[in-house]
Amino acid sequence: MMKMHYCFECGTALTQRYLENEGIIPYCETCGVFRFPIFSTAVSIITLNPDRNKILLIQQYGRESNILVAGYINQTESAEQTVARELSEETGLIASEIRFNQSEYFEKSNTLMLNFSCVADREALYGLNTKEVDKAQWFTFEEAEKAIRPHSLAKKFLLSFLQKYRKEQE
Repeated sequence: MMKMHYCFECGTALTQRYLENEGIIPYCETCGVFRFPIFSTAVSIITLNPDRNKILLIQQYGRESNILVAGYINQTESAEQTVARELSEETGLIASEIRFNQSEYFEKSNTLMLNFSCVADREALYGLNTKEVDKAQWFTFEEAEKAIRPHSLAKKFLLSFLQKYRKEQE
């Protein structure tokens, strides 16, 4: 985890202090306040087609690896609102049946990733934001498992979702 070294209010070097029921937490001697870690929060989205038998994967920024639609949560916005906004902004699709899947801290970008699934209003892909999305494509579940970027958080989220989804369908 990225460690805070300075107080975000006054700039004083933080010390480490024990806080009951929390453990060792950064502490600002000047402000007299514990400073809990600050990190970004984002969503990633497993998007199902209306028939719920395909998953949307995208490619972005000149990279050829397939990933999930994702984006950062804006202030005043709920995670579910971000799911709907990001899916619409990047693909032109409208999300319904937004459901939480799982979360994981992603150290490389100091981001708490919240993964959701949703159902898109249509399978037709028009309205792509070509400044953010190079390519979008629907894959069957089996194809998506093979096509998604290997060893990625997106793949971990997808596999977790598919395991739960298949169990629910039994």
